[in-house]
Amino acid sequence: MKYTIDKQEKYSLLKLHEEKLDSTVAPGLKSELITFHAEGVKNIILDLSDVKYTDSSGLSALLVGNRIVQEEGGIFVLARLSEHTMKLIKISQLDSVLNILPTVEEAIDAVYMHEIEKDLKGDGAN
Repeated sequence: MKYTIDKQEKYSLLKLHEEKLDSTVAPGLKSELITFHAEGVKNIILDLSDVKYTDSSGLSALLVGNRIVQEEGGIFVLARLSEHTMKLIKISQLDSVLNILPTVEEAIDAVYMHEIEKDLKGDGAN
């Protein structure tokens, strides 16, 4: 699996350099997301701009990422999805479950808004 990671103070940005998010790539993505979580990364942005095709195992990896990040009170944001991936997510009715934004910049803003909201609610001490 080819990817780059940009670790910031409030989030990690993972950019997948694969055309397909399928059964050959999804297990690697799952394990990377679990590793980030184990390293204490609370907020993850996944840039899928290079991904043209996604299948059910790819969706499963995205859902694993979403679940483990939310369990820790973080936010998992998908950015720059292809038309095909977006259609699959909508058909699967996961567009109401996953945080999806058109650009990485908007995803970064969403992370900061999430952090501010957590701080305002008093959850920031975690």
